[in-house]
Amino acid sequence: MAMKIRLARGGSKKRPFYSIVAADSRMPRDGRFIEKLGTYNPLLPKDSEHRVKMDMERVKYWLDQGAQPTDRISRMLEAAGVKEKSERSNPQKAKPGKKAQERAEEKAAKAAEAAQADAPAEDASAE
Repeated sequence: MAMKIRLARGGSKKRPFYSIVAADSRMPRDGRFIEKLGTYNPLLPKDSEHRVKMDMERVKYWLDQGAQPTDRISRMLEAAGVKEKSERSNPQKAKPGKKAQERAEEKAAKAAEAAQADAPAEDASAE
């Protein structure tokens, strides 16, 4: 059974509240889970001690059993000092979107055309 430590959403519309749970990866996000390990309230300020609460003993137990934390949970564990900081690689992050790339190509093509049009005109005026 592939285990995950992940967030299960609760709370009302536009008022999120998450439970940190150990669940089978095949179950739905807010569906069946095996054990509740803590809570996460993103509406509280970042420096608040009540924003993230976790039962660290049980989290360590599930990690030892082979449970894989999701990206958000692994960041929380890194902040708590339970897990060593891992290198994240997202080479696509710095690239602009498809439309922005198209606009940049069009702008470069127009600039090249303008430069070509100016170059012969300058040569003709020099004579």
